[in-house]
Amino acid sequence: MNTPAPSAPGTALIAALQTSLGADQVLTASEDIIPYGFDGTATLKQRPLAVVFARNAAQVSAVLKLARLHHAPVVTRGSGTGLSGGSVPSTAAIVLCLVKMDRILELDTANLTLRAEAGAITQTIFDAASAAGLFYPPDPGSMKISTIGGNVAENSGGLRGLKYGVTRDYVMGLEVVLADGSICWLGSKCVKDVAGYNLRDLFVGSEGTLGVITQVLLKLLPQPAARQTLLAMFSRMDSAAETVSAIIAAKIIPCTLEFLDRKTIRCVEDFTHVGLPLDAEAILLIETDGHPAAATDEALKIEDLCRLHGATSVKRAASASEAALLATARRSAFSALARLRPTTILEDVTVPRSELAGMIRDVEAIALKHDLNIATFGHFGDGNLHPTILTDERNTAEMHRVELAFADIVSATLARGGTITGEHGVGLAKKPFLRRQLGDASYDLLKLVKRSLDPDNLLNPGKIFDL
Repeated sequence: MNTPAPSAPGTALIAALQTSLGADQVLTASEDIIPYGFDGTATLKQRPLAVVFARNAAQVSAVLKLARLHHAPVVTRGSGTGLSGGSVPSTAAIVLCLVKMDRILELDTANLTLRAEAGAITQTIFDAASAAGLFYPPDPGSMKISTIGGNVAENSGGLRGLKYGVTRDYVMGLEVVLADGSICWLGSKCVKDVAGYNLRDLFVGSEGTLGVITQVLLKLLPQPAARQTLLAMFSRMDSAAETVSAIIAAKIIPCTLEFLDRKTIRCVEDFTHVGLPLDAEAILLIETDGHPAAATDEALKIEDLCRLHGATSVKRAASASEAALLATARRSAFSALARLRPTTILEDVTVPRSELAGMIRDVEAIALKHDLNIATFGHFGDGNLHPTILTDERNTAEMHRVELAFADIVSATLARGGTITGEHGVGLAKKPFLRRQLGDASYDLLKLVKRSLDPDNLLNPGKIFDL
């Protein structure tokens, strides 16, 4: 009598998923699942067992229950724009993709809130609010394609973080599916709500390791009536940093306060042809907003402060179209740099504002030490830097130097009282350095929370830390 061949690993789980959700919502073919094996992080990839597209929280719950029954890891994914390896699958994982859950469910102009499914695109949310005369401030660089669920899971920042904060500051409520499949609502529309532990904030920035976010209730603001945009050029990076300190000391909080270093300026100008000065050591892109008179007054004061602290020139946009053109200089930085080498590694560290100039010098010295091409840009106003390493992952020797350089960047960041990530998350990329920043007790507390909510370690296992 012939003995049946053993089933391939995961066959029973895949069959159960297809029965529960429908075969059209489960991808298993090798060529179909390849794109779901990596995110926006260079060099990190792992092919999943299958990809499941859920359409509502009930289906998410069903997937998690089946995964628990078969002891299979589940990695939640939106558009895959993450930059810390947070949505890279673990071995034999189910990728739970929420991009089909993309509806805006409610826009409440009386309470200034918007409720959306996790797969809604961030730009779509911004546009919906804007059409109602309202404003959703967080603006990660990937907002045209990133999902709001991914933004919440990573606690994304953006160019407007200095004045308006990050994603966490706009989350009023969440629908979350826990590891056992139970569906919870956390938070409310109430401006004041201190009933019980603040579990809502626990899930913001949890990177899919504690539960699956399926709906988000967001706070909106009245739309600023006016904006003013300035571009200041400097021959010394220290002068640019001193200008930032002077602006904050003058009790002016711009909407955006961004910078580009010399390498980035040259790449951006070659890419966009917006008229950036190629001899500048640094440029600041500054935007102020609010009541028209207030925005104009702040812009005039900022212009004076820039000149007082060594700006070689200051350009103020005369129209909305010119302002958009100037903003292109900062928003296209990553794309411009990515044209230079086959692999672009966008890092993310943050230091106190007083340490910015020193940290940039540290990065320059590290680049020389390891013979690497590193350009730096970022959010000068909140101390968030993006050292961008231009390399080739096929070059083993160079990639080893990249690893050493990144370790040095982290060490320099921590020595200056900074954090290993300001907005990209820990994921896989920053995991080796987290204990150094937090210390043993705080690090172990994270693990205790994880074990409490996901005792089988099935939700995005191996991210942030190892159990």
